Amino acid sequence: MRCSVSIITAFAAVGTFALPAAVLPRQHSDDHSHDAAAAAWDEGATHDFVIHESCNSTEMIQLRKGLADAVILADHAKHHILRYGNSSDHYRKYFGDAPSGEAIGHYERVINGDKGNALFRCDNPDGNCEQPEWGGHWRGENATNETVICPLSYSTRRPLEQLCAMGYTVAEGESNTYFGSDLLHRLYHMPAFGENYVDHFAETYAEALELAQTNSSYATHDSDTLQYFALDVYAYDIAVPGVGCPGTVTVEASSMEEPASSAMATSMDAHSSPSHAPEPVTPVSAGAANGVTSAPQNCHTHADGELHCE
Repeated sequence: MRCSVSIITAFAAVGTFALPAAVLPRQHSDDHSHDAAAAAWDEGATHDFVIHESCNSTEMIQLRKGLADAVILADHAKHHILRYGNSSDHYRKYFGDAPSGEAIGHYERVINGDKGNALFRCDNPDGNCEQPEWGGHWRGENATNETVICPLSYSTRRPLEQLCAMGYTVAEGESNTYFGSDLLHRLYHMPAFGENYVDHFAETYAEALELAQTNSSYATHDSDTLQYFALDVYAYDIAVPGVGCPGTVTVEASSMEEPASSAMATSMDAHSSPSHAPEPVTPVSAGAANGVTSAPQNCHTHADGELHCE
């Protein structure tokens, strides 16, 4: 008892303990001007693809689905690179030892870039849809922000769910077999997405693989290479996990490579590891690359004179 009294007396001698101040709830201001100002930087942004009124309801449904597939392809391609950097077999097959940031950026532009300066239309303002085998075209100088999708596309392009089906392989099939990959190519033609930087430095699958070997700095902004990589990694990672449908192709020596005593043919598969030897590359254009004055079958000339083979 004496001990308890002593302790109480000691506390009294020190003085009264100060209690912590009560914690009051945060006061919320009715002035939302700061929040409004913070959000204003994105005012007027266009987050969805713009489709022209010339497209009827069925065309619009298919076009929206195709554009959604293009975004899915781009999104997975980006995430594959973010996961593995420039070290995966697939990356090195298509982009060599180039740094991965550029390819990531081109895919991200399709996914989240502003879409207000790109218009898809279904009429035939330039008359090009009358050409046999034309699935669509960028309008070029006639209207740099517009792309026409011709009726042929709506009857022939496949949905992404059919990737690897019916004998398709990335190496041996056409890159525009699927609406999503076809539209990915068409998006890069428009300055809003390709920024006049993504271009055609290779015209075939074999040339795309060769570009990765001989000039990987161009491979990361080659339109066809970006398509092929997106298709190949989606097939391997998602459509048929761990297997994919890469196919095989024979690559012959060409003017892109350094002179050799004889032409060499190499079978390229999904696990190729190309090297890097930078040299200037000129975008493939009509006439200069093909020596033709009219578009051959499955090829077309864009409004700016560029020949592209579908």
